[in-house]
Amino acid sequence: MTARIELTDAASHQTMTLEFPSDGVTLTGRVRVPGDKSISHRSLMLGAIASGETRIQGLLLGEDPRSTAACFQAMGVTMSSLEDDWVTVQGVGLGNLQEPVDVLNAGNSGTTLRLMLGLLASHPDRYFAVTGDGSLRSRPMDRVIKPLAQMGAEIWGRQNNRLAPLAVRGQALKSIHYHSPVASAQVKSCILLAGLMTEGSTTVTEPSLSRDHSERMLRAFGANILVDPDTCSVTVHGPATLTGQTVVVPGDISSAAFWLVAGAITPGADLVVENVGINPTRTGILDALQAMEANITLENPREVTGEPVADLRVRHSQLKAASFSGDLIPRMIDEIPVLAVAALFAEGTTTIADAEELRVKECDRIAVMASQLAQMGARIEEHPDGLTIHGGTPLTGTTVDSYNDHRVAMSLAIAALRTRGTLQIQRAEAAAVSYPGFGATLARLCGLG
Repeated sequence: MTARIELTDAASHQTMTLEFPSDGVTLTGRVRVPGDKSISHRSLMLGAIASGETRIQGLLLGEDPRSTAACFQAMGVTMSSLEDDWVTVQGVGLGNLQEPVDVLNAGNSGTTLRLMLGLLASHPDRYFAVTGDGSLRSRPMDRVIKPLAQMGAEIWGRQNNRLAPLAVRGQALKSIHYHSPVASAQVKSCILLAGLMTEGSTTVTEPSLSRDHSERMLRAFGANILVDPDTCSVTVHGPATLTGQTVVVPGDISSAAFWLVAGAITPGADLVVENVGINPTRTGILDALQAMEANITLENPREVTGEPVADLRVRHSQLKAASFSGDLIPRMIDEIPVLAVAALFAEGTTTIADAEELRVKECDRIAVMASQLAQMGARIEEHPDGLTIHGGTPLTGTTVDSYNDHRVAMSLAIAALRTRGTLQIQRAEAAAVSYPGFGATLARLCGLG
């Protein structure tokens, strides 16, 4: 039997069919992953509110950054085509976003909606209505609305101001010191963006430091940012002045994680993932896989536009089970679905805890990964804040569902590499949210194209 990876249209969705020979596939080569999604969002947003032109290279062409671009274009920001090698953004200057004539649609992007709320709420005398797709309208927005309300924001939404669609009436906000109950880059970034136009110091303190792309980029654009790692606090001093910059977006480590796990679990594999951002607040997946004795080396380390970058080489190894919890979890929250796949092929029992944040992503990733991997034969147990995964049980092909979640879709596809029989993934088009062309890249690395 030869390997097979096919995408077929069914009604309004796509199904990915994957089948591999019993003696495995050869997984070799070099690959560049799409631009970092977090940095792509922030470069578009800060470019939009800065004075002057911002030039961006390596922007992720997924659906989520397109939603960000569309929202800011609707508020008077001029941008070149996102397909250009260098995307240019003509900033309108802080405080000068226009009141849109229609509802702003963030699509499937929680980052777009949550971060944008901090900017909308701080534009006095302007009215905004914002929404998203069915998935985003079910995700909690009160985690940013509550601190914004403490700053004086006026925001209304469904279920007692918890869910989109949301209505925002911009106000002159006041600075606050917010103690966040969770380590969340989206919450922190929303408040910092709102603080750009306030008088005084706006501070966010977290239980542990979440990813710091906003702090790095705000500083590069000219904001006065103070980071105190001892107290896990970040402060912005306002009002700020932002100036357009040149941004080179590194490869997304969340996308690279799929190839790191694929290489680690596939016998004979030898892959190099080029130009990957290795920001320390994002490298939890590297720490986790190395704790499982994955064979991963960093090559050609360098710095690009203030962000550390390297090429990551992964070769097959026999993984060992490990336990993950605490401060490591915020540093790899988006990679936990594919880490669960790695655990299926590790010796022993892997536990993941303190990851309840996964339940309010594009889907309930704890429940969905547990149910879909169990359908494939995995021995996996769901807990309120994580998973217990027993390694060493063979997987069998069946029909599974992405639940419209890009990371679930790609994680299941990686599991197929070590699955007997044919695996069909319904709603596989979800992968395009963060990784357009994922299926074609997988086929090429497997020697199919």
